[in-house]
Amino acid sequence: MAQIPTSSDRQFTDDSEIWHSLKYAIAASSGFQRWQLEHHVQLQGLRLEQQVQRYLRETLETLAY
Repeated sequence: MAQIPTSSDRQFTDDSEIWHSLKYAIAASSGFQRWQLEHHVQLQGLRLEQQVQRYLRETLETLAY
């Protein structure tokens, strides 16, 4: 029997697509690229998603001050 997608399934798909697009937009930004150069040793072995998450966390921590 075929499963009918629920609204929560669709929301998850929408969120995943948004995160995917946002992740690559952030990675293409000059701020992220400069941050990567400054932290390149610490970022070795991390996936792009992990790097973007760390960048966002550090940026938000800086803004919180």
